[in-house]
Amino acid sequence: MGKAIKRKETTGWLATIAIAMANYIEAGAIIAAASSLTLWQTYLGIDSVGVGLLSALSANALGAAVGALLGGYITDKYGRKIVFNYDLLVYMFGILLIMLSFNFPMLLIGTIITGIAVGVAVPVSWTYIAEEAPSKQRAARVGASQLAWSIGPMITFALAVLLEPLGLLGSRIIFFHLLVVAFVTWILRRGLPESRIWTEDNLKKQKEQQKTKLKKSSLKELFSLAVNRQALFLLIGIYLFWNLTAGAMGYFMPYIYENVGGLSNGQANLLQAFLWMFTVLTTYFGFMKLADKVSQRFLFGLGAVIGVVAWIILTFMPMNWVSLVLFVVLWGSAAGIGAQAFYALWTSELFVTRYRASAQGFMYFLVRTGIAIWSFILPILMDALSFTVAGVVMIIFLIIHLIIGIALAPKTRGKTLEQIEEERYGV
Repeated sequence: MGKAIKRKETTGWLATIAIAMANYIEAGAIIAAASSLTLWQTYLGIDSVGVGLLSALSANALGAAVGALLGGYITDKYGRKIVFNYDLLVYMFGILLIMLSFNFPMLLIGTIITGIAVGVAVPVSWTYIAEEAPSKQRAARVGASQLAWSIGPMITFALAVLLEPLGLLGSRIIFFHLLVVAFVTWILRRGLPESRIWTEDNLKKQKEQQKTKLKKSSLKELFSLAVNRQALFLLIGIYLFWNLTAGAMGYFMPYIYENVGGLSNGQANLLQAFLWMFTVLTTYFGFMKLADKVSQRFLFGLGAVIGVVAWIILTFMPMNWVSLVLFVVLWGSAAGIGAQAFYALWTSELFVTRYRASAQGFMYFLVRTGIAIWSFILPILMDALSFTVAGVVMIIFLIIHLIIGIALAPKTRGKTLEQIEEERYGV
């Protein structure tokens, strides 16, 4: 009998890219939905309740929140590889439903499926990259996910500008491009090996179970240990308060450009593509090149301060091309070395292997739920009180995240995950 053909494993930077692409298709799904919402509304005659459901259950809000909670549990219990094998198949089915939608139920079901699949992929992506990365390159490898997150909106907004004359057909083409990227990514992921750290810890756990010495490693321990509570306060603090501004901005910024700044839809999308270009540049040249070499507290603080300045300009200066370009350059640059990148890094470092992904899923659930609530309140606040009032609230959110991040930034740079775990948990 002939020897069985062994699939060549995907490792190193190719593995990192294959995992990081989850961020491209996640961000792409959010932007594709946001940029086409009015087109679907007109085509299907969707009322305000329907629009609210699409927004609340999407990859930008509750859909991803529920998916992350589920994905974190699956990732820790059954391994990282099982999610890589099946999650993108679910994502592609959801995208296909949206792309071919001819009625509201079809569009809503596709949106929910896509949102859940996106959420499932988030904890495993950041976890796997951090676990497989060399300790001296962990920020650079995790930064690749932030880079993919930034490239997704940049390309999607650029496509929205180019395909605007095609109307809803242009939107369907944008979703098709996400389908193609997801399929290529799924092919690449077929060769990924299981996480070495998870495999070793799982074997250890099985032996402990046989000797009945296994401690409960659940969400209960997540709150009962002081070291975990501090990590939760840091991570939820920086990611929730930053995302209450960034997440709402990502969905509503074209609306603000058009209704407050008087820009056309094409100008708004072009400005957003320009903004994300700066995020791509600072992610690569700032976070990926420097976060493994310089003080992470300083780099985080720099990004946070620049972000506050950007929102002060947008809130208090007259909204013209000068203030808008200043905002785009500053906020786009700040985002590349900001809370998203450091959250992805620190959340993979500060918890034990046994519930690393579950902790991420739980926190992501809280943050996305918070965005869903704030996204419902924000347009009402702007209509009732003014954009300036909403801008002041955004600035307060950013200042809170700045203070928490600078005060509690961990000293984990250059250490292995095993070293960090031993220092924090004494195991």
